[in-house]
Amino acid sequence: MGSLVTAGEIIARFSAADPPARRSAPVSLKGSAKLRGDHDLNPDLYEPGRPLTDAAVLVPIVERTAGLTVLLTRRTDHLHDHAGQISFPGGRIDPGDQSPEGAALRETEEEIGLARTHINLLGRLDTYVVRTGFQVYPVVGLVTPPFSIEADSFEVAEVFEVPLSFFLDPGNKECRSREYQGKERYFYVYPYKDYFIWGATAGMLGNLAEILKG
Repeated sequence: MGSLVTAGEIIARFSAADPPARRSAPVSLKGSAKLRGDHDLNPDLYEPGRPLTDAAVLVPIVERTAGLTVLLTRRTDHLHDHAGQISFPGGRIDPGDQSPEGAALRETEEEIGLARTHINLLGRLDTYVVRTGFQVYPVVGLVTPPFSIEADSFEVAEVFEVPLSFFLDPGNKECRSREYQGKERYFYVYPYKDYFIWGATAGMLGNLAEILKG
């Protein structure tokens, strides 16, 4: 099917999609769980039994008059984890969070000031394991304007939006590599204008495109 352009089509697609536990996510290693992650392209990064920190992010799809967009953030350069990278609003799941959905909404409010009253949660993408030791639950939400943004200047350097159609075009997804600790490492990337969207964020966006394109 072609690119989805309406909120109604996206709601219908998520309503019809299997939950993450039943979807056929890429399996890089024999016997490994159906979890996406940095190990999809770099199998030696998978460490069975490694303790992982639970985290959740919101994948915000914004209903703009000119077309649907995906809201993203650029992290500040001084942060300990993933400094300067393009990401979704989110963070660690705290003991007081009742679910990954609750954590994603709380973190979104804290990081960029986007109130949960503007967000209609649609479902989850596949769980994503990051090389730095996080197990991330991506929660997709449809965001209804008008809303205000008040970014936490300590964590967020910039908030911006990219047309959803950009990520639904397979020609915009690239696989690149670089040497890291003496080994060639591979990763997905979406180059958009001056933004370099790569790593876990690119992996989750690819998962989103798969679901929306059926």
